[in-house]
Amino acid sequence: MIDVVLAIALFGFAAAVTPGPNNVMLTASGSAFGFIRTIPHQLGIIVGFPVMVFALGLGLGEIFTRYPQVHLALKYIGAAYLLYLAWRIAQAGRPDSGKANARPLTFLEAAAFQWVNPKAWMIAVSALPAFTTVGGNYYAELLLICAVFTAVTIPSVAVWCLFGVGIRRLIRSPETARIVNLALAGLVALSIVLLFI
Repeated sequence: MIDVVLAIALFGFAAAVTPGPNNVMLTASGSAFGFIRTIPHQLGIIVGFPVMVFALGLGLGEIFTRYPQVHLALKYIGAAYLLYLAWRIAQAGRPDSGKANARPLTFLEAAAFQWVNPKAWMIAVSALPAFTTVGGNYYAELLLICAVFTAVTIPSVAVWCLFGVGIRRLIRSPETARIVNLALAGLVALSIVLLFI
């Protein structure tokens, strides 16, 4: 049992800590709003991703197998939403600019984003067959996968948000803020391009 948990944890942590849309957006949010204001965004990822994995494990993935156009539609909706978020990041001012309409993602926005996050889908679709066994207790294994993913996502999201907070301290001018915002927006946009190649 311990070897299975360790295998899931290593896979989950590697998947959670590597760059992707969630992590780039957490970095941007940490830079723009600080760690505390980004906590709802972090919690949305921590809860939203395992909920998505659980739903897929219960059979939602079968719907996408039978109706690939639904999956394709979600992929394009996700790409459009990522472009919108990249645009928001690019338009952000300095962390201390105090733009009235600027705000981090809410818990529900971050949780819902998992459903259109292509990296999250790839991780979930890879993990379910890899860590469930034929003839095993499928639902117990599914719950274990979700629990371990939750545990390894917590430090990952915190690290990326703290990275953004660290960047915030380096931003001394509007020009530097613009460069950082454009670089982070470019990374989000690049993640979309890589999905369609």
